[in-house]
Amino acid sequence: SGRFLLHEPIPLELAKEAIAAVVEEGVALNCYVDDEIYVARMTEYTRRYVGFQRLQVHEVGDLGAWIEKPPTKLVAIDEPERLDGVEARLKTRFDGRLYIAKSLPEFLEFASPEVTKASGTAFLAEHLGFARERTVAFGDGENDLELLDWAGYSVAVANGHDRVRALADFVCPSASDEGVAEVLEAFLDSRS
Repeated sequence: SGRFLLHEPIPLELAKEAIAAVVEEGVALNCYVDDEIYVARMTEYTRRYVGFQRLQVHEVGDLGAWIEKPPTKLVAIDEPERLDGVEARLKTRFDGRLYIAKSLPEFLEFASPEVTKASGTAFLAEHLGFARERTVAFGDGENDLELLDWAGYSVAVANGHDRVRALADFVCPSASDEGVAEVLEAFLDSRS
């Protein structure tokens, strides 16, 4: 139908505060509004991210001045080691007012604190009538930790983050070795 079942954007004033904080840190920032990406300017990091996401991107100059609508999420992009420091400082600064986690080593995501993969999956499971115990979740990045903790059965890919692999019930082969497909096929075969 094209309608959203659930959408929890970052409140506008909080988004502006987060944009200013990321700009102060000097890292590239992508802003998601209506399933399109808005950036101050195209950078090497932005091009890398856009190639990864395959979404429309718009250069708008000053994001803080441009933004008028609450964004779905913000993504800071830089070298993993640099983002480690940014993540620590901004988690302290925002003190739970934002959900902040790395999706990949070079991508630091910011969302409304109520928005995690776990909360979205819980909403969808309830909407579809599935018990939590009947869910299977796959993960590789730090933004998957809550999801894997919530799911009835959790699977990490072998090339996933150390914390993700430690939390999972099972570790499957890497994504490039089609580990997720292997696990799904095993689950489906066991049902027949």
